[in-house]
Amino acid sequence: MSYPAQIKIPATYMRGGTSKGVFFRLQDLPESCQVPGEARDRLFMRVIGSPDPYAKHTDGMGGATSSTSKCVILSKSTQSNHDVDYLYGQVSIDSAFVDWSGNCGNLSTAAGAFAIHAGLVDPARIPTNGSCEVRIWQANIGKTIIAHVPISAGEVQESGDFELDGVTFPAAEIVLEFLDPADEGEGEGSASMFPTGNLVDQLDVPGVGTIAATMITAGIPTVFVRAEEIGYQGTELQEAINGDPAALARLESIRVAGALRMGLIKTPEEAAKRQHTPKVAFVAPAKDYQASSGKQIAANEIDLLVRALSMGKLHHAMMGTAAVAIGTAAAIPGTLVNEAAGGGARQSVRFGHPSGTLRVGAEAQLVDGQWTVTKAIMSRSARILMEGQVRVPAGSF
Repeated sequence: MSYPAQIKIPATYMRGGTSKGVFFRLQDLPESCQVPGEARDRLFMRVIGSPDPYAKHTDGMGGATSSTSKCVILSKSTQSNHDVDYLYGQVSIDSAFVDWSGNCGNLSTAAGAFAIHAGLVDPARIPTNGSCEVRIWQANIGKTIIAHVPISAGEVQESGDFELDGVTFPAAEIVLEFLDPADEGEGEGSASMFPTGNLVDQLDVPGVGTIAATMITAGIPTVFVRAEEIGYQGTELQEAINGDPAALARLESIRVAGALRMGLIKTPEEAAKRQHTPKVAFVAPAKDYQASSGKQIAANEIDLLVRALSMGKLHHAMMGTAAVAIGTAAAIPGTLVNEAAGGGARQSVRFGHPSGTLRVGAEAQLVDGQWTVTKAIMSRSARILMEGQVRVPAGSF
């Protein structure tokens, strides 16, 4: 029996922050995949190697973690005063679906660099040396991100001495600005970045009990809880959580309860098709701990501890969008994040995560009784790992 040859699609494999993904220009995708729908989803799943009951992604480009099961589409922007439209798909590892409900903050870094690499930024705006401001329209959530990408000899500078905990080698620093990151449209009837209208709620979680929670939609919808209320210290590493099915089930119950309370889903069953959002994270006051690399983190180096889950597993570092949520919540007195950081007004926070530390700044203010945030800022890095063509079997999408 003869079989058709594989299809070749131009693609670039990039690291952005502590994530990796397969990047495409919209114009390079097969025609049926240039619009949202089943064909695009099936293509991305086959590129990554999902669904994979072995959870290895042996037959695809994915890395069998939430940080490495990602695809990105960039195109010339349809929005005024923007360079590119950036669309992000989180590919499930063991289920047949792609989650389009949120952004990836880490890959937002790579989106800015890729936009220049791929010829999607006006050459007249790219300096010979210096920094290029790439204005990105984040199409999943309808928000603006500004990436300040370093340029050397007219090309993206990828090498440098900027170190990012969770990334093995140093690289060039890219500064990201997330403008107006609060998604005030998330949740039914939500009028602010706090969908319930409260800085702290008492959340009833089946099988867990009633716990305090701060639920916010800045950066990405996130449910923050106190580590001590769910039996943790806040210093936990991946193996302490991801190897405990009962713990993962409890944390998923908290996520589902938060999603319902935030109005993101109407029934618990809907959560299975919305794994990317909301995130669930637990916070604790600063204390000494050893990061996954063996590096010692001292309590006086950080303001608080944060551990966050992505796609049902504890993240090895911190998602960029969750960092925006952390920075925003930390800037607002009365939230659980601000409480863990010691309270009071602040414009930046450095938190400890499993791989080390991260600093994020946020500008929040109270306007007419509602908290608003104008922007959040953080530094990441990105580089191309491989470029050329990705191959997928004909008939797989």
